[in-house]
This record gives sequence, C-alpha cells and structure tokens, in this order.
Amino acid sequence: MKPTYYDHGTPAERWERAQRYFDAKDYADAARVLAALVEEVPEQTGPRLLLARAYYHSAQLRRAEAELRTIVERDPVEHYARLMLGRTLERQARHEEAEQHLRIAAALAGDFPEE
Repeated sequence: MKPTYYDHGTPAERWERAQRYFDAKDYADAARVLAALVEEVPEQTGPRLLLARAYYHSAQLRRAEAELRTIVERDPVEHYARLMLGRTLERQARHEEAEQHLRIAAALAGDFPEE
C-alpha cells in the first residue's frame, strides 16, 4: 500500500505534522496522523496524549477516554492525563466517575482545597 501524506516520513516528521494540524485546530487530521504513530510507538506518552486531546476536541469522547485510560494505567501519576480523563468523563455526563480523576489530578498538581 502506498503511503499517504498522513503516514509519510519518519516518526519525528509525522509527530511535527500532527502538532501542526493540532495547532491549526484540524483535530481530525491530527488524530489521523497520531493514531498511526501511536500504533508504531505505543510506549510513548506524548503522541498518545496528543491523540487523546485531538479526539476530545473533535468530540470523539469514547476514543479520548480509551487513550487516556491507557496512559493512566501505565502512569497513574500522569497529572494532565488524569485531568483530561476527568473532563472527558464530564462531557459524557459521567460526573461521579469524573470526580475521582479530577480530585487525583488536583492533588498531583498540589491544588488542595482551603479548609
């Protein structure tokens, strides 16, 4: 199969391309590049987190949730993934589930409520 523009180049070139799409708010094309990149380098958090963000911003919330859960399973103290997972669950009206992740994210960031 002939490579398309989305999957052409080295992983570093595709990472930069995905970031340009994301920065241009072209979340669907960013996700298209990132999904293949994540398959190729599944152990790397950066591409997976940006993929989750692209899914979140394009309202592909179940996909965003799946990527974020993978990150949190591998690295339970990944603050931003916890925060994004909480927000993703909130957007799905799963507030009780979201609360747990948002509390953990706040604690990891050092944001403790004043008593």
